[in-house]
Amino acid sequence: MSILNRLFKIGQSEAHAAVNQLEDPIKLTEQGLRDLRQDLDKSLHGLAEVKAMVIRARNEAEGFRAKAADYENKAVLLLQRAHKGDLDRAEADRLATEALLKKAENETHATRAAQDQARFEKSAAQLDQSVQALKSTIGQWENELKTLKARVTVSTATATINKQLAQLDSSGTVALLERMKEKVAVQEALAESYSEIAQESKSIDDEINKAIGKAGAGQASEDLQALKAKLGLAE
Repeated sequence: MSILNRLFKIGQSEAHAAVNQLEDPIKLTEQGLRDLRQDLDKSLHGLAEVKAMVIRARNEAEGFRAKAADYENKAVLLLQRAHKGDLDRAEADRLATEALLKKAENETHATRAAQDQARFEKSAAQLDQSVQALKSTIGQWENELKTLKARVTVSTATATINKQLAQLDSSGTVALLERMKEKVAVQEALAESYSEIAQESKSIDDEINKAIGKAGAGQASEDLQALKAKLGLAE
């Protein structure tokens, strides 16, 4: 389990102290991921080597069993030839005995190779579990790093906005807006008063013209007749 010791690197007190000292937690996490990937590479290399040993042990076991079977077949052939009279019985027994000894020797080697194969397969299975756990942890950390980066982006933007808002003189801004509204209200009232005055002036003129309208028209008619009489144009 020594391979997984670094999984808790950021959780250790040294990492907490580093964070407290304003070191970037994202950089610490990225460094932790780099360390884990290096451990994963080493673990994969070790797993490949152990699996190669499994394959070699299996091949050796199969080879020794094949040789054992071959020596047994040779012993049988020697005895059969001696039985047919093609070979001296004593010589056949001697050679057959040697073949059986070779058979036993190869069977012993085959048993040892099979035991090695089983042991290597067990080691490979354990190492494979560690590799899978390491891969899972790396994947989890990568996802957490993405989330952490997103949170940092949001928090940084929020902090910037809040800082800008905090630096605004809210009371001064409100006072300025109130003065502007007051000024606009005064201007609007002044414009309305001028409009009323203009309407009042127009109404008075209309009343005056209406009052003198007919009288003025009669006087003008009289003046016209007097001018005609003066000119000898009277009808």
